[in-house]
Amino acid sequence: MTTTTRKGWGRGLLAAMALGLGLSGGAARAAMGMTEIAASGFDGPMTVYYPSDSPSRRGAGPFALDVAADGRPVRGNGRLVVVTHGTGASPWVYADQARALVDAGFVVALPLHRADNYLDHSDAQGALERRPLEVSRAIDRMGEDARFAPLLSLERVGVYGMSAGGHTALTLAGGRWSYAAFRRHCDTNLAADFQFCVGVVTQLTGGMLDGLKQWVARTIIGWRFADETVRGHEDARIVAVVAAVPAAAIFDMASLAVPRVPLALVTARQDRWLVPRFHSDRVLQACGSCEQLADLEQGGHGAYLSPLPPGLSGVLAEMLADPPGFDRPLMTAVHAKVAEFFRRRLLP
Repeated sequence: MTTTTRKGWGRGLLAAMALGLGLSGGAARAAMGMTEIAASGFDGPMTVYYPSDSPSRRGAGPFALDVAADGRPVRGNGRLVVVTHGTGASPWVYADQARALVDAGFVVALPLHRADNYLDHSDAQGALERRPLEVSRAIDRMGEDARFAPLLSLERVGVYGMSAGGHTALTLAGGRWSYAAFRRHCDTNLAADFQFCVGVVTQLTGGMLDGLKQWVARTIIGWRFADETVRGHEDARIVAVVAAVPAAAIFDMASLAVPRVPLALVTARQDRWLVPRFHSDRVLQACGSCEQLADLEQGGHGAYLSPLPPGLSGVLAEMLADPPGFDRPLMTAVHAKVAEFFRRRLLP
C-alpha cells in the first residue's frame, strides 16, 4: 500500500499553480483544467481534472503541473472516472494518468481519503472500509456541483485505483475481504511479503534483527487483525474498473472469479511492496475475464505514480524508486491504454 507525498506538500498548491510562470505551448489539444471541490462533512477535499478551454500554465510546487487552474470546464465525452489513491498519497501523483483520461474526454475526480492521505495517515486500517463509500460519495458530489453536473451523465462511471486504491477498486468490482484474511496471509507469508504486512517502518535486511522484526510484526498483526467480518461495497453506477498494482492478498479470490463489472489490471514485475505472486497475479489467475492492460517487466511499485514524487528517502524511496533499466517514458502508452479501456467500457 502506497505512501507517496510527505505531509508538508500540497497546502496551497492549487493557488501556487494559478500563479504559473507562462503559457504552455500545447495548443493542439484542450487544456487540462484542475480545481478542487471543498471538504464537506466527513469527506475531504476532492481534486478534479477536466477538459477546459482556458489557457494552461505551468505551476510552481514540487510537481509543476501544466494545467488550467480553476479553468472553465467544457463538455468532453460526458463520463466520469473516479481515481482512488494509495495509502498516504496526494492527488498529483496521478496527474499523468488523469491527463490521458482528460485527453480522451473524461472528467476525473480524486477524493482525498480520510485519515489515509499525505496530510493525515492516522487510520489507514479503518480507511479500507471507508474508501469505497467515499468513492460513491465522490460520484454524488460531482452530480451536485454546478460546474460539472450539466456536463456529466453519471449512470456509467469508471474507477481507477492504485495500490491501496487498487484494493478499493477491486472491492467496487465485487471483491470481498476481511481483516482476518490479512492476519492469515501475513502469518504464512510474512518474510516473503514483508512490506505489505508492515509498511515502510522497517524492512528485512538479512541481519540478526530480522527474527525480532518478524516476531514483533506477527504479535501486532495477530492482536489487531482478528475480525472475520466479510466486507464489500457495490455501486450500480460503477460499470468499469482498473486496478493498478493492487493490494489484493486479503480478498476471497472466489469473489473476483466473475467480477460484477469489466475489470482490468496494470501490473509491474519488479514490485517489491506488493509482490505480484501474492497480489495482482492471484487476481489474474482467479479471474478468467479480466484484462491485463500492461505488465511492466522492469517496472516497480512506483511506476504507476506519475509523476513520481521527488525528495523521498529511506525505505519509502527504495520501494517507489524506478528499478535499473526501467524506461519511464513508456508510461505514456500505458496511460493511454487505461483511457482506451474506459472509452470502450463507458461510452456507447
